[in-house]
Amino acid sequence: MLVVGVVFRGGYWVEGVMHTEIYVDGFDATEKIAEMIKASSHYKQLRVIMLNGVTFGGFNVVDMQKLHASTRLPVIAVTRERPDLQCIHDALEHMPGSNERWQMIMDAGEVTEVSTRVSSEKIYLHVVGMSVADAEAIVRLTSTRSNIPEALRVAHLVASGISHV
Repeated sequence: MLVVGVVFRGGYWVEGVMHTEIYVDGFDATEKIAEMIKASSHYKQLRVIMLNGVTFGGFNVVDMQKLHASTRLPVIAVTRERPDLQCIHDALEHMPGSNERWQMIMDAGEVTEVSTRVSSEKIYLHVVGMSVADAEAIVRLTSTRSNIPEALRVAHLVASGISHV
């Protein structure tokens, strides 16, 4: 499965695009995303990593603690809907490595509800490596056209265009 990252300056200027491949329901998302970021020519200018949730390709869970440690960058996972942890836990019970996957989700920290400056709709964050207040300020600063940060919105558009070709 394709994972696309977009480097933004604030919420207005695209600086670069990167990509990697992960396995659906695999265990390689953390490592592959960390490698993608560290290999980027933009790595030295990055100040935060934003993820569209903590899972990619089904239940390929990003270990936010390991991603933070590997890249030395704070990590913010953004979702439009509050994660239903009981439903996620129940779904994981039938997967290989369910305990490990569940622990990575728990290690992502508390789910925090925030609002952005663009919309009154709430979004939800997991935050590792920085304060929730700083993460909320970054999300508000970078959410210029919708209630999610521009880097995530554009990354989704790019990945959708590539994977549907």
